[in-house]
Amino acid sequence: MNNFYSLTYVEETKFGFAFLRTHTWQHHVLRVAIEDLTNLFPDKPPQDPLLLDVGCGQGKSFKYLQASFQPKKIIGIDADPLSVKLSQLEAQKNNINAEVIGADCAKIPLEDSSVDIIFCHQTFHHLVEQELGLKEFYRVLKPGGYLLFAESTKYYIDTWVIRLFFRHPMHVQKSAKEYLSMLSRQGFIFDNTNIAYPYLWWSRAKDFGLLERLKLRKPPAIGQRKETLVNAVVRKPLL
Repeated sequence: MNNFYSLTYVEETKFGFAFLRTHTWQHHVLRVAIEDLTNLFPDKPPQDPLLLDVGCGQGKSFKYLQASFQPKKIIGIDADPLSVKLSQLEAQKNNINAEVIGADCAKIPLEDSSVDIIFCHQTFHHLVEQELGLKEFYRVLKPGGYLLFAESTKYYIDTWVIRLFFRHPMHVQKSAKEYLSMLSRQGFIFDNTNIAYPYLWWSRAKDFGLLERLKLRKPPAIGQRKETLVNAVVRKPLL
């Protein structure tokens, strides 16, 4: 696989690419994240939105986004040519009105203030130029539009199992607090009711939450643990 813009995006490993096709990824990661994000909106989501899926991968998110937001159209972008082709096939298979474009998040080929919702799920930690990507998200969102941001933090990415099987630009990985600070600096508005810190078993690379799942101990509370995931629904201010 060759990226369209290899300087700004770190390509996934063969294992990682295959993993994105699995039931585990679709059911336990994508589905759960989208359900969580829908509960973080301060108001009702826009009706019939134009929805941009940045780093859409193989299009496995399309059916969940369609069910949750009923968009009039989904635009997917991805820097990997094979992913673009697979996303197009996924949209056709599920009869979803989607346009998939080969592009990089640091240079999105859409007009200013043109989309209602941006879905950014497990994409941001692949980006080398994170500031440029976030600036582009802000640019293409309509005033009052929403960014759905779901990311693994450096406390998950910088673990032995992720380093072994996946590939990321390690020098740009951030904590949940650092990601939220970046969103705020860009101009997005949100409060604590628009943020969640899932502590899911698959994000606990040290032991995958085994002791909690066996009910041998309780999971540490927020504030007493290093957050492995952060979900946020943030808004571009109205003019």
